[in-house]
Order: sequence, then structure tokens, then C-alpha cells
Amino acid sequence: MLNSEDKLRGLREAVRLSPENVPIRELLANALLEQGKGEESEREFLQALRLNPENTQLKVGLVRALLQQNKFEPALAILDDVSSRPDQPASVHFLHATVLRRTGSIERAVKSYKKAIAAEPALADEELARELGLKADTRLSEVVEGKIRSVTEESPSTSLPDLERPRVSFQDVGGMDHVKEEIRMKIIGPMTHPELYAAYGKAIGGGILMYGPPGCGKTHLARATAGEVQAYFLAVGISDVLDMWIGQSEKNLHELFQQARDHKPCVLFFDEVDALGAARSDMRHSASRHLINQFLSELDGVQYSNEGVLVLAATNAPWHLDAAFRRPGRFDRVLFVPPPDAQARESILRILCRQKPVSDLDYVRLSGLTEHYSGADLKAVVDLAIEQKLREAIKEGLPKPLGTKDLTAAVKTVKPSTKEWFSSARNYALYSNQGGIYDDIIRYLKL
Repeated sequence: MLNSEDKLRGLREAVRLSPENVPIRELLANALLEQGKGEESEREFLQALRLNPENTQLKVGLVRALLQQNKFEPALAILDDVSSRPDQPASVHFLHATVLRRTGSIERAVKSYKKAIAAEPALADEELARELGLKADTRLSEVVEGKIRSVTEESPSTSLPDLERPRVSFQDVGGMDHVKEEIRMKIIGPMTHPELYAAYGKAIGGGILMYGPPGCGKTHLARATAGEVQAYFLAVGISDVLDMWIGQSEKNLHELFQQARDHKPCVLFFDEVDALGAARSDMRHSASRHLINQFLSELDGVQYSNEGVLVLAATNAPWHLDAAFRRPGRFDRVLFVPPPDAQARESILRILCRQKPVSDLDYVRLSGLTEHYSGADLKAVVDLAIEQKLREAIKEGLPKPLGTKDLTAAVKTVKPSTKEWFSSARNYALYSNQGGIYDDIIRYLKL
């Protein structure tokens, strides 16, 4: 029987003779890992991943090699990516939970652990469960269900949203060239050319507020911004912040900013930000004003540095947002995101029809038929045309490609959704345009 060194020698020779054979290289990497040779194992897993970059099993092996060397941060970055993909085995979520526990992300560790044991109960681990507060005496333990006990017994902590590693970039966003250019200057430039910005004393950070009718791609653009600079993306909704307990909403907001600071570079995106930052003069309750003050304090980085935290926000109703948010250093770039123009609609339709069976689509004609349509409206058009084509394919037993006629018929059914928004925006642009904030709407409507 071969001893461990003979086995390694044989596997190394096999890899030398067949360097592109991924299974053999994986066997060698695992054998090295078993013998505690984490650094060599890491190199072999990396080489195997260059040959097969989407292999989850290889990524998990690389994580184990990194953990053997106490390289927790790179291991966590890989697991964040792998575990976010659908249909991952329970063992991946369990490993994710253990690494999150080691790096101090207790609440996220609880989520991953529960997901793992729900899929495979045999993975249950009493020691890890106890560390996560899942087996604790809730009356005595400081950690309960992954949450640090708050000062007041009646104010439990809210779970934080998961971080993402977006795979989309600006090439997946049709049109919006002006908005993209502003984001490049404010966010992407400081990330890709820090030395130039440092020379002019410009810090990496700050905020951009995007406003416009719903469905025009504000959220998609924010996610693509993170993908463009390979940063983490943290999407924050109203429910992630607002809480019925006094003081808890402010705590939730601080924890969200802190999560972004702990994982920089990070794009922190607030959707429907007007719900969190409504004008304080309109508020009846002091608790709401406290939340606004907390939000402004976090943006200013009074106690904690926001260097490397890139804040984007979107709203359909900028006129409800407190004016203090638009001061320098906060959301000091306010960008109008209009419905896509003809060229942008053509680009969006091409993206929506990518990798679908199509036949000689006249994108220029379709673009002309869809004036005032938002990106969401265009998606509805394509979805409706596909549904009709599927009905025909089921009846005839033969799939046929989408044609211009199919999409033209769908356009007649889907009406543009942006007109109602502009009817409200027009009044604000004409009668409440302090400092020219709504000049872009005036230009767009040619008032």
C-alpha cells in the first residue's frame, strides 16, 4: 500500500504529464490538504480553477486550503459568492456559517446555518449552534438567535440584508450615458484612479441621488455600479430600517452603514429613500426626526470614516426628501433618470432579447413605437410577446423565433407607465424648483 509521500509523488507526476486534467489536479490538491500542506494545496486549486472557473467543488476546496492557513477574509469572499448562487448543497451553507462565525458576522452566520440544517438536518452542530446563540438560555445569554441583546428587552435587533457581488456591469445597462458618466466621476474614478484623486485631495466616498419615474433602471444601475468596480453591493429597503420600537430604526441604520464600512469597497444603495428621509417639517413624531438626524450623521461620517463606502439612493418623489440630504458631502449629486430615449430603448430591447430565439428584429422600428416607455415597460412587452409565442409553440409542437410582428402586437397591449409620474413632476418643476433642482424635468418636458 502506498504511503502518503508516494501517493503525492504519483499525483504530481500525473499532473506533470497531463497538466490540463482538472480531476487529477483536484486529487493532488485534496491530498496536499489532507497532509496539512495548505499553501501548495491553494496553488493547485487555483490552477484547477483557471481551467474550470465555475466549478463549485474546486472553490470549496480552495476555501478549505485558505482556512488551513487562517486566511479567513479571502475564504469568506469566495463563500459569499458561491452561497449566493441557487441550488448550492447544504455543506456550502454550513461552511459559510462557520467562516462567518470566525469573522464575527454572527447574524449572517445564523442565516447560513439555518439554511444548511433545513436542507440537511444531519449537519446540525451543537457547538456551533451554541456559539450562534441557537442553543442558549435566552434569559441569560448575550447572544440570542445570532443577535446581541439590546439594552431594552423589548427591542430585538433586525436581521441585516445580505451582501452581494453583482455580476452585471454598465454594458448590461442600456442608455443612461449621462448618468453613467456622473457615476464614473463620483464613484468609479476614485476607485480605479485613487492616486489622481488623492493628488487633488478628493476622498473616496460620497453620495449620488437618482430620481425619476419608476421602472427606469435606477436599481439596476446601482447594482451595475458595484459590478463595474467589483465592490460589494448592499441593497437597503424600507423594511430593513424601520422598526416599531423607539430607537431601533436608528440602530438598524447604523448597523447597515457599519456593515458597508466593514466590507469596503461597498456600494450602499437605498431604494425609496424618501420614505426614510422625508422632510422633517412634514413630520409629526419626534422619532421620525431622530431617524433623519441619524441618517445625516451616518452620511457625514461623524464618528466613523466612510472612506470606500459609496452611497447611492433612488427615489420616485425627490420633492418629499429633506433638503439637508442634498448638502455637500451627502447626496451632493442629484441625477434625473428619465425614460430611455430612442437609442437607449433600442439598446434595452437588444439586451432583453439577448440569448432568445429571434428572427430579424427591427429594433429601430420597435424603438420608435415605444416612446415614453420605461425599461420595465419594455421588459413587459418582451415578456408578453414570449408568452404568446409559447402558446403557439405548445399548440403546434414547434418553437418559432420572435419577430418584429410579435413585439409590435405586444406594444399595443402594454401602455407606458411614466406619464402619470410626469403629471405630478410637472407641477413641482414649475412651482417648487428652488435652486433649479428640477431643471432637468423642465428640459425633458420642454416647458
